[in-house]
Amino acid sequence: MTTVVIVGAGPTGLTLACGLARQGVAVRVIERAAAFHTGSRGKTLNPRSLEVLADLGLGEGLAAAGRTHLPFRKYFAGEFVNETEPFASARRSAAVPYPASLWLPQTRVERLLRERLAEYGVTVELATELVDFTQNGEGVEVRLADGGRIAAEYLVACDGGRSTVRKLLGVPFVGEGDPEPVMVCGDVEVEGLDPGSWHQWFGPQGVFLLCPFEGSRRWQLQASPETDADGRTVAPSLESFQRLAALHTGRQDLRLTNATWLSTWRVNVRMAEQYRRGRVFLAGDCAHVHPTAGGLGMNTGIQDAWNLAWKLGYVLRGLAAPALLDTYQEERLPIAAWTLDVTSAGMTAVIDGISTPGIGVEAGRVGDLTGLSLGYRWSRLATGRAAGPLQAGDRAPDAPCPGPDGEPARLFEHFAGDHFTLLGFGPSARPALTGLPDHVRPVPLDDPDGEARRAYGVTGDALVLVRPDNHVALLAPAAAREDVLTYLAALM
Repeated sequence: MTTVVIVGAGPTGLTLACGLARQGVAVRVIERAAAFHTGSRGKTLNPRSLEVLADLGLGEGLAAAGRTHLPFRKYFAGEFVNETEPFASARRSAAVPYPASLWLPQTRVERLLRERLAEYGVTVELATELVDFTQNGEGVEVRLADGGRIAAEYLVACDGGRSTVRKLLGVPFVGEGDPEPVMVCGDVEVEGLDPGSWHQWFGPQGVFLLCPFEGSRRWQLQASPETDADGRTVAPSLESFQRLAALHTGRQDLRLTNATWLSTWRVNVRMAEQYRRGRVFLAGDCAHVHPTAGGLGMNTGIQDAWNLAWKLGYVLRGLAAPALLDTYQEERLPIAAWTLDVTSAGMTAVIDGISTPGIGVEAGRVGDLTGLSLGYRWSRLATGRAAGPLQAGDRAPDAPCPGPDGEPARLFEHFAGDHFTLLGFGPSARPALTGLPDHVRPVPLDDPDGEARRAYGVTGDALVLVRPDNHVALLAPAAAREDVLTYLAALM
């Protein structure tokens, strides 16, 4: 029997599938579409998502597919105003290996995830549509449009804002939305424009954005929609895009060609009231939709999947009791609420800036858009208080750490995988690193340069237990080995 069925093959579903397949969980990914999406859609991975995907082995592939530095070239009423680069000062540090967002189309992220998933022997099943399901205390039965059925232990919906699964489950999707399109989108080729910058025109007519992609002739277009004589939105097309370009830029030499992924975008700010009912879970846009400010959509979904993958895997592998699955909603629903708040504020700031020369989309940078400060201090899985700024529930920082043979290494290399990691700071912590369960990796830290201690706020000898999703589970004194064992036993 299939253990987990995932509905939807976007970044959320694929990240979850990779996280489960890596643990040996039998997973199927079904996708209603007959072919993979080709539109650029989401175009940034924030630093936290880069850490997640690097843990899955995609770090080098992503770096080769995107760019980390993209200047924002801003115009007002057709005239150049200034150029800024939000991550110009971002530098890699011992604790933060990915200080800047990576710019690349969502299609490339999905392709790399599918390739990784295929290495685990799993392929996406296209043209496979869920039309209904039933569940009981033992499992879920999925019914397909072609009459087929899939029996599974769990079902995870990653099927977007119009989620079939969420509707069948009857979970309210609370919030509000604008019935009229506020933006048209598309992928185009552009002649007459420098592909080294994201070009942003603001002014009385609205906004017109052209963002290039590394190693491609494609640009993503986003713009205030064209309207007809009756004030109705004109459907996106190459001809409409060309007229919008002339209107906003004042240039007749700017030529757009080969338009694909023609789309409209409406403001929707909604969140599911529950992330789980029985053996069915919601993740990604299925659970929350919000304004585009800050580029958090794809990232929040990836991080939903990262949180759920280890928990679902641990329950299925017998390493944790089913009650662990309750912490998925406990931890991720407040993050979604925060995301809706900051992106709504960011969108308001961008809209307010349309009539101000020099304002661009970076006006939407409200709160921490890197994802590095987001944690779960409120969670029942966060144990122990520390004197320093790092607390249980926080993201576990990276730091230099010698490998098993003394060669240079980093903590993130020790974290990579589906195990807990027990960091032992100082000689008196060594006894606590022995005789641990197989799913706990001990890492002794002499830390001669003190970088790991600074990152973790540790001054004396201490123990730090890190979860499989690289969040701090427990902070304890060096002699508190029993606290670690008690924490792990409580999961059972």
